[in-house]
Amino acid sequence: MTSFEEAGTEETVTCLHMTFYHPCQQDKMMFRCLNFRKREQVRADEMAKFGRDSNVCRYKLMDTRVSRIQFSLQFYRKLNSSEFCFEIKNMSKKTKLIVDQTELGYLNKIDLPWKCIICFGDYQILAEIQEGESMDYFETHLHLAEVPILQERCLPSLQPIQENGISSSWFPSQGKSPIEIDENE
Repeated sequence: MTSFEEAGTEETVTCLHMTFYHPCQQDKMMFRCLNFRKREQVRADEMAKFGRDSNVCRYKLMDTRVSRIQFSLQFYRKLNSSEFCFEIKNMSKKTKLIVDQTELGYLNKIDLPWKCIICFGDYQILAEIQEGESMDYFETHLHLAEVPILQERCLPSLQPIQENGISSSWFPSQGKSPIEIDENE
């Protein structure tokens, strides 16, 4: 047997991709302490905390309007399952945390959807989970957005076009009762 044949099976790692945006990033550089260059390993039993307190938070945001600990992420495995998840908890007494359309008050927590937008103040974070198998640790891969993340949500939704080729979304009066108009007006 060769050493290749004797080597252990390579285990995939769950990776949490997070894309950060703030409208004042160019001027205030609030993300300057985040590592956007490479993936970072986080032990599975460690809570990933985001905030401005460098003694407590692994991911520091350089902004006095951010709480000492803004929010935390806990990696866990669902009961009777091999599926790994993240739980997000709002740690700020002053600022609500919004995960997609769910508003979290202080100490409220929910499972992080596999793809979602996290908002607090003017901060926007796109979070995407890439599944893996490792139970010992997970990875974070941070990215910086040039444009608002919520901007893509404001695009008109693509409605199916009916057989006559006319999209119902083109008519703003849809759902209202018809209005009779004289053709001479």
